[in-house]
Amino acid sequence: MTSVDHATIREQVRDTYAAAALAAQAAPAGPNRLAETIYGPVDTTDPGAAAAALGCANPTALIDLQPGQTVLDLGSGGGLDVLRSARRVGPTGRVIGIDMTPEMLALAEANRAAAGLDNVEFRLGHIENLPLPDHSVDVVVSNCVLSLSPHKEQVLAEAWRVLVPGGRLAFADLATLSPLPVAITQSLAAWVGCLAGAWPIDTWAQQLAALGFVDVDVQVVRTFGRADLDLLDATPLGRTPLADLTDDDLAAADGKIASVHLTARKPAAATAATRCC
Repeated sequence: MTSVDHATIREQVRDTYAAAALAAQAAPAGPNRLAETIYGPVDTTDPGAAAAALGCANPTALIDLQPGQTVLDLGSGGGLDVLRSARRVGPTGRVIGIDMTPEMLALAEANRAAAGLDNVEFRLGHIENLPLPDHSVDVVVSNCVLSLSPHKEQVLAEAWRVLVPGGRLAFADLATLSPLPVAITQSLAAWVGCLAGAWPIDTWAQQLAALGFVDVDVQVVRTFGRADLDLLDATPLGRTPLADLTDDDLAAADGKIASVHLTARKPAAATAATRCC
């Protein structure tokens, strides 16, 4: 458990990602090596959203979305995963992006307009308290956002609540493979970068199963170390998440952080909303 105040974490995350959204809006869309690493060759369909992408893996590759489904993206940022999902569910489907940062929502809406997609909606809200009714979405996706929250158990409980019976989740996020140095777990900047808030890899499966999810699968996509730090440089975040970390801190964390793919299903017999915390 971090000793950093939870309200301070939320405020710093919001301010940092607001600045990143404004930076992405001000600069012409250009190469984003992090996005290229995650999604493969540059996607020219949504250049603005790709340039602003800040994820750690590709959740839309984890699940076979079907026409007509309703998809929810937790922490939708610049909207890339929302736009990719919207094309797969088609005009009879719907994709909702939730983000707590007005500047990110404005950026995402601009990217939606450029894409010409009408089956997309972006809403202001917190992922710990989703502005959606029970049993209202078929699929919940998220890309490296739960690690920004000090209340991940509540986020997962909310995902359970809004999923229809038989609904599925597909998350990409970070996990620790071994304990991180205290300097990182207590760093506010490292919280902003998802590092300090990353769960141990075994905790993900335990928490999902505890809520009632089945078919839980957690797969390591890749590990991150000092050699990957330059991936941040071309993103709107830059080196902000590492602002107060020393070379010794970074060396001590080398190879201990991994991006993971997480999939699970809410049983078809589940009808009651499960709440947490």
